[in-house]
Amino acid sequence: MKTLTVATWNINSVRLRIDQVIAFLKIHQPDVLALQETKCPPGQFPLKKLAAHGWPHLAEHGQKGYHGVAIISRWPLFDIERRDFCGMGDARHVSARVLGVRIHSLYVPAGGEEPDPQINPKFAHKLSFLEEMRQWLAALREIREDPMILCGDFNVAPYECDVWDHKKLLKVVTHTPVETDALKAILAESGLVDVVRRAHPAPRPLFTWWSYRGGRDWQSHDRGRRLDHIWASPALAARCEAVEVIRETRSWHRPSDHIPLIARFRLP
Repeated sequence: MKTLTVATWNINSVRLRIDQVIAFLKIHQPDVLALQETKCPPGQFPLKKLAAHGWPHLAEHGQKGYHGVAIISRWPLFDIERRDFCGMGDARHVSARVLGVRIHSLYVPAGGEEPDPQINPKFAHKLSFLEEMRQWLAALREIREDPMILCGDFNVAPYECDVWDHKKLLKVVTHTPVETDALKAILAESGLVDVVRRAHPAPRPLFTWWSYRGGRDWQSHDRGRRLDHIWASPALAARCEAVEVIRETRSWHRPSDHIPLIARFRLP
């Protein structure tokens, strides 16, 4: 029986943190790592360093200075696709097929500071993105033939136990009702399974992001949010053997403000 181990991580600049990526890969040995916020123009991804350690295959969608997503793999990647959400030209999605599974790396817009689409274009963009995401995944559900994993930084913490204080964050972008309701609707209509929450059920608190504003005291305060997700098609989700939340990377030197998630699946 083969297994497929998939990790996702908002790395917040892959070239700045390539040594951390390599360290993570060597310690945890995923088959595939989906990255977000790579901030890397096309053709400048540090693939040679990854290939030297056993991950030679890359699907990327990058741009200079902002956004950017990638999939790196031990195994060959096929049928690479990129979707331009909202017609913005942002590099926020890439997908590829590996070992018969379609894997998507997705980076949903953060949405700015003010949760009002009338005065904040970034929040309006985020809501439009989520609506297009809903329609896209609902359409994929109708035609889906292959096992599928959707992972990445969705920039929404959907449940009360996905944030350090539900009441205090109800008016804070990432946990406002309009966002959480939207992501819950996307999950329901897509037919996908949130394998992270299935493995670590509510009401257990679970976070994947801590603000840099917390400084080195992030662990003692633990004011986090679960912004990063792994969703899988139902048959594949039923074969998910384990999910790991890798908190230690948040304490590394000059870390990303996000941590990786890992899911291991049995393949038929």
